[in-house]
Amino acid sequence: MTNQETVPVCADGATDALPDFAVTFNDVSFTYTAGEPDAVKNLTLSVKRGEFLSVLGHNGSGKSTLARLICGLLTADKGSVCVWGLDPADRKQVNEVRRHAGIVFQNPDNQMVASIVEDDVAFGPENLGVEREEISRRIEWALSTVGMEEYRTSTPTRLSGGQKQRIAIAGVLAIKPDIIILDEATAMLDPRGRKEVVDVVKKLNKEEGMTVILITHFMEEALLADRAVVMNRGELVAQGTPEEIFEMGDVLETFNLSLPEIGIIRNRLAENGIEVAPCLRPEVLANELADFAKSRGIKCNCPPYMPQLTQNKGEEWKVEIRDLTYTYSRKSPFATHALKGVDLTIEEGEFFGIIGHTGSGKSTLVQHLNALIKLPQAEKKYKKPRVKKGEQPPVLPSIKIGKYDLSDKKCPWKELRCDVGMVFQYPEYQLFAETVFDDVAFGLKNFRPDIPKEEVETAVRESLAAVGLNYDEIAEKSPFELSGGQKRRVAIAGVIVTKPKILILDEPAAGLDPLGKRDIMALLHSLHADWCRTVIIVSHDMDEIAENCTRACVVSEGRIFDCARPSELFARGEELKALGLDVPLTAKICEGLRAEGIDISCDLTAEGLCSAIIAAFGGEADA
Repeated sequence: MTNQETVPVCADGATDALPDFAVTFNDVSFTYTAGEPDAVKNLTLSVKRGEFLSVLGHNGSGKSTLARLICGLLTADKGSVCVWGLDPADRKQVNEVRRHAGIVFQNPDNQMVASIVEDDVAFGPENLGVEREEISRRIEWALSTVGMEEYRTSTPTRLSGGQKQRIAIAGVLAIKPDIIILDEATAMLDPRGRKEVVDVVKKLNKEEGMTVILITHFMEEALLADRAVVMNRGELVAQGTPEEIFEMGDVLETFNLSLPEIGIIRNRLAENGIEVAPCLRPEVLANELADFAKSRGIKCNCPPYMPQLTQNKGEEWKVEIRDLTYTYSRKSPFATHALKGVDLTIEEGEFFGIIGHTGSGKSTLVQHLNALIKLPQAEKKYKKPRVKKGEQPPVLPSIKIGKYDLSDKKCPWKELRCDVGMVFQYPEYQLFAETVFDDVAFGLKNFRPDIPKEEVETAVRESLAAVGLNYDEIAEKSPFELSGGQKRRVAIAGVIVTKPKILILDEPAAGLDPLGKRDIMALLHSLHADWCRTVIIVSHDMDEIAENCTRACVVSEGRIFDCARPSELFARGEELKALGLDVPLTAKICEGLRAEGIDISCDLTAEGLCSAIIAAFGGEADA
């Protein structure tokens, strides 16, 4: 699996490329800064017209640069790019290129241009000169396609990150391009939203011949492609069918990628004598395991699952939320009811997960926990409402976190925010200072203005070390010169530098490659074991919740649907799917085994599943 043979490409604005190819790269190199390594290096690649291509690679491998070169957002330093017979480096042709090729970025805020959703979706077609009536039809079709038709007259700034992403996708679909490029475009969507978008793209590819270039870290999405290519440090290092790529095993690690979780599970079982054929789908693995047991006459012995109880560290930092209700743009035409009477308790010592569909209210909920959104009675202008005789006083929301009462106007907000740290979606966009040192030190100096200079340096050094960064190498660099993964680590360092007792992270691993996700979660567990009393993560990744959390709650339509251990929560698979969610890979494997008459009970971590299967298959074959 190596680079394809070079195909005829356009040069100097020529349009004589072979009609079978939608995109061609011929020995293309590009660097962002002189003297730095090439972001794309000697890339030769062709994408057939109507092909569904998946692009894989670690963060910083050159995937996004490849996408921007196609759309003329970047111009190659060497070599040539051809799109539908056009040269995106030619100013006279670049607009026509963008008529053919539409790109959806990872961060939807990068392509939001209007104050009303329908105007944002109409922006592309209007610039292409599409007639008004046709634009209206395209808006309706595109919004319906991504499930956002009811938000047509909403303002994008009031939407959740996942909802914004759907609008961004609709804006590109409205152009009706011949080529659609999705640069981690589904990273912030819930499982249902991700499936709906991918199903639409797959349908456009199969029924209308649209060429699809999908940049993704989700194995399930990559498996839908006709072909997959792997980028590593700017170079094209492998290509083949998705199955061929994922069966490369340990070779993937040399490209800074990891084996898919199902491959790790299969290898772990093989080490214990349970060998099955290569497979990448949970239902297939379940069938293979059932066949393995039958072929050897194994009588599965499934011991009952005994869950380990959470060892709480105490009561000092318990989180208690009662009757929490919140409405965005209250008393306006854009009013949106985000939370509707939330009751939730998070014990000290938990590694707690919050999951829910896009727009369910998850981010709004956690923003209340360090008073980024204050309770109404805690606002300075709040006055207790008069209650008429015979009427019951209104039920007011309350939040108590340890010693802090967030319903009290006199709550020491600065101390609260020092003890309850928040890392937002896209934490790298929290960066603002000239140097990494200043950025990480900002919160510490703000919360403790009298802190000695020597203590600041020590704290920043320790914080950077905690996130795996070398102080001496990085402290004086601009944070904007760093890679995406490094930026995220610096942003987290800027929050943990105060050593908060409770750490809240909103989609901390979204958009990271598998190794990056693993590193971030390992970091959080390390902090949790060391000095952080409680960790709370918001996530769309069901596997992430199953692998890491002691308990989790499901938020749906502004209310708490359920709160339990992951093994208990994901046992309600059909109900979760009805809410736009999914279950982890391990739960799908267990479900497939049950269909084969093998009941496996485990905590739904990969290690727990493997241990349960090994124990269940421990019976001797019949003589």
